Amino acid sequence: MLPTQPSHADTAKEEFTIEGITEPTILRYFQYLNAGQFEETAALFAAEGVMHPPFESGIIGPDAIANYLRQEAQNIKAYPRGGMVETLEKGQIQVQVTGLAETYWCGVNVIWLFILNQLGKIIYTKIKLTASPQELLSIRPKTQQKLTTNNLLT
Repeated sequence: MLPTQPSHADTAKEEFTIEGITEPTILRYFQYLNAGQFEETAALFAAEGVMHPPFESGIIGPDAIANYLRQEAQNIKAYPRGGMVETLEKGQIQVQVTGLAETYWCGVNVIWLFILNQLGKIIYTKIKLTASPQELLSIRPKTQQKLTTNNLLT
């Protein structure tokens, strides 16, 4: 009998750990994101919460974040390796997580920076690719590279 892929619901129920991180909001963020549960991922943000994905301006609020994730995060998997937590002024918590983000055609090292409010809601996150521009250009799919080259010639 062939093994079956776990459903999104099964994936979200799996125990998720990140070395150095015990903050439940951060663990759920990656758990929900990898399960494709974008509404649940966005619900972890405060009403004024901001997400700064790579190459994008800030996306504000859970509804806009959920919409962005539905459009842009399909088939992306995050593999956090480790992180560290620091308490800021006013009881806010800053969490930095390092790891890998992977699509069907490439993987790239990433740093996720989160700031949580006193209620444990995400008020800010920045997703930073740690590859150089040259590395990013070299990992694009071949068809996209051709289109870009052709566009430069015209």
